[in-house]
Amino acid sequence: MGRDETETYITVPTFFKCPISLDVMRSPVSLCTGVTYDRPSIQRWLDGGNNTCPATMQILKSKDLVPNLTLQRLIKAWSDSVGNSAAGSPDPASARGIPTMEEVKGSLTRLSQEKDDEIRLEIMSRIVRFVKDSEANGEFLSGREDLVPMLVDIITTAKIKLVLLAIKILDIIIKKGNEERLSNLMLTNGGDCLTAILLAIQRGDLESKIEAVRVLEVISTVDTKSKMIIAERDGILTELIRSIDTVSDPSLIEASLSLLIAIAKSKRVRSKLIAAKTITKVKDILLTEETITVAVTEKSLKLLEILSSKREGRSEICEGGCVEGVVKKLLKVSTTATEHAVTILWCLCHVFKEDKTVEETVERSNGVTKLLVVIQSNCSPMVRQMAKDLIKVLKVKSSASALAAYETKTTHIMPF
Repeated sequence: MGRDETETYITVPTFFKCPISLDVMRSPVSLCTGVTYDRPSIQRWLDGGNNTCPATMQILKSKDLVPNLTLQRLIKAWSDSVGNSAAGSPDPASARGIPTMEEVKGSLTRLSQEKDDEIRLEIMSRIVRFVKDSEANGEFLSGREDLVPMLVDIITTAKIKLVLLAIKILDIIIKKGNEERLSNLMLTNGGDCLTAILLAIQRGDLESKIEAVRVLEVISTVDTKSKMIIAERDGILTELIRSIDTVSDPSLIEASLSLLIAIAKSKRVRSKLIAAKTITKVKDILLTEETITVAVTEKSLKLLEILSSKREGRSEICEGGCVEGVVKKLLKVSTTATEHAVTILWCLCHVFKEDKTVEETVERSNGVTKLLVVIQSNCSPMVRQMAKDLIKVLKVKSSASALAAYETKTTHIMPF
């Protein structure tokens, strides 16, 4: 029989772990109660004004920290043996400081009772490492009924460092479900949660900004009311529109566009976005010479398509080079991007026909040639019909037989 893979896993002796951080101790020190902790963890506890032993809750007669040299030698000997035996074998979660499910259960119980921010920070950091380690860990946490309310409470009441960790955990587990429950918890507390999330977008690092935006998107998908609450919260739309600047990170632009698309399904929100000059930002993305991801381009065009349903939105699109940007993306990015672009042009030139200069811009930008190719592309039948409608509107001087050629399944690309 072959050696079982689980035999290579390494179990960390319990007494090697700090009772606070649950990590292997690097600098073990003992309190007067006889309990040993890792020095950084217990020092933070004491510096926080506590005068009790975290494990026993006994009042400390002395706050002296006595190095536990014997335990330190044992940990070192164990670490050396682990390093030698594990060479060339898969690195087990325990050796990487990833807590087990049982340890996380205990951490969650402790988190619900703990009041000291430094200790809570230690606990949540471990939970983050756990949930990021595997999809199974995320599934495990998403099934915990007590976790989402606990995280929402932290977001509502805690300091920014804890808020960012709570949002990070939510961003991972909320994809597994609980969207409606999360929305109800976060949007029915007088706006404190949204204030905290806005602060995360404003003050967090890039990863934290993206996570906060994604959590808002999940909340917004529940119903129209949730979209309006998010859109009407002072500062959120401003930050989202600022985030879709061409100098922003593409991942942040993509996340922000996704949220804007989600909330723009409400007519009132569309008017707010148009008034806030969102279309100008989208135009800059379409016209930039910088490398923009396919997803960013697709979502930019999707948002533009949504905003073109409003008269003031169409008016904005017709000004300042936005139409050139739309035509530029025809057949150059992806089928999805092309379909959004054709839909925007069809809306402007065929359905509403409010600005005749758009037709001239499309012709000048080589749009007619591209639309002829779209007719024979793998776009949906509806979009191919839109392209035919546009060609008729643009008064192409083509014979009926030439256009008939594009009705066949064979691709005919004529030189123009």
